[in-house]
Amino acid sequence: MSSTTTTPAASGPGASAPGPSRGVSLTGGALLTYLLVIAFDGLALWGILRMIEIESWLPLAITVVGTLAVNVVYLSRRRIPGKYLLPTLIVLTVFAVIPVVYNVYVSFTNYGTGNLISKEQALSTLEAQTLPASDNAARYRVDAVRDGDDFLLLYTDEATGEVFVGTEDGLEPADPDALETDGSRITAYQGEPTLNLAEKQDNQDALLAIVVPTEDGFLQLQGFNQATEVVSRYQYDSGSDTLTDLQTGVVYRPVEGTFTAEDGSTVQPGWITPIGFDNYVDLFTEPRIRDPFVRAFIWTFVLAGSSVLLTFALGLLLALVFQSERMRLRGTYRVLLIIPYALPTFMTILVWRGMMNESFGILNEILPWQIPWLNDPNWARFSLILVNLWLGYSYMFLVSTGALTSIPTDLKEAAFVDGATGLAAFRKVTLPLLLVAMAPVLISSFAFNFNNYNLVALLTDGGPPIPGSIAGETDILITYTYSVAFEGAGQNYGLATAISTIIFILVAGISAISFRFTRTFEEIN
Repeated sequence: MSSTTTTPAASGPGASAPGPSRGVSLTGGALLTYLLVIAFDGLALWGILRMIEIESWLPLAITVVGTLAVNVVYLSRRRIPGKYLLPTLIVLTVFAVIPVVYNVYVSFTNYGTGNLISKEQALSTLEAQTLPASDNAARYRVDAVRDGDDFLLLYTDEATGEVFVGTEDGLEPADPDALETDGSRITAYQGEPTLNLAEKQDNQDALLAIVVPTEDGFLQLQGFNQATEVVSRYQYDSGSDTLTDLQTGVVYRPVEGTFTAEDGSTVQPGWITPIGFDNYVDLFTEPRIRDPFVRAFIWTFVLAGSSVLLTFALGLLLALVFQSERMRLRGTYRVLLIIPYALPTFMTILVWRGMMNESFGILNEILPWQIPWLNDPNWARFSLILVNLWLGYSYMFLVSTGALTSIPTDLKEAAFVDGATGLAAFRKVTLPLLLVAMAPVLISSFAFNFNNYNLVALLTDGGPPIPGSIAGETDILITYTYSVAFEGAGQNYGLATAISTIIFILVAGISAISFRFTRTFEEIN
């Protein structure tokens, strides 16, 4: 007979500790993460359902992908870098990538005055246009009752006295047993009392939204108590994709988002539709668009380039002057020099505009000449450069001062020992080292002035105007784009986004080339 012995668990100082528990402990940080993800998922689910309801498929796809990415990254214990990178990527996508992509998409459409809605909305608007009611058109007395959260309209034929219920399919005979009358009018239907005039007025939007089709048209409310059968002026044939004017018999066919007849006449509204490269072609071939565009294009480069060069030159000169330790009150002078940078830009520009007023400005009162600062094209351009120099030199002075202090003095002293003059030491030593540090600032300054809308809009408003054009003599590309999009006889958002796309490509290309030269220069240096 065998016996079984049980060895007790080791204990004492030399005994090994029990293994770690395999259960998952939920820390406070992890719990907060899960709660935030749940809240994010709930908000995303609400947005997804709403997008499905309005059939907004592209935002739906982006939301679904973003939600899945958030769950995969933040519910995992491994993807630590993603937890820091994902919020930045989401913000970059929402506020940078999507606007750029949408801007490019719009530039290939006819989006603008007369073409602001979808084709379905345009057809609904056209089919809602009616012909005048004829003398023998059917007329009805209208009563309304509640149907849950909606309403039912009861139509009483004034000729026959028959009562109908209006539905989206047409008129249907009302159940006589459900009608309650006082002998002259309907008082209730299916137990629901009819609305009085005040109740109808309180719910007029819901009542007017009820459309009841008839054989030849639909019933249109005349006030709250009467309705008349009217006939739609336009009839759409989905098979041939044509629109027929029932009053004139003219047939319209869709041409680039607008129903157009054979004689070239159109009906409005149109709808948004892709038109390929037409906006870009018009930009370079249509004289009324091309000429002001080319003028603004050239002036934009002149303004941006001259502003960068002049502000940098003046700022660097002042930085060199006040770098000398022998100069007293350097701190006070430096504070005074940064005042233009400290003041709000829009306020400074408006002050300059008042000073440059040809009739009442202080500049013309001081100077012995009457200078048309803002009324003559050349003087207006000079005024923009002058004001921009005043606004920008302080910033270049600050940056140049900091960059100069970072240049080792040993290099300049070695140059002097080798016999270099002050100008030669500056040209051979100080300036190359300074440009390495200042290159990103100069590039960003050029990009800023390339799109300096506030300066032009507040000082000259693009003027003086060019006769027969929506553009002005001092318009740069961004202000010309604004004029195309929002000013003039009609707004052309498609063309405006085409111009803004070109601006984006130009600025991105110039910046990339500039950074490439900067890197090459730094390696040589």
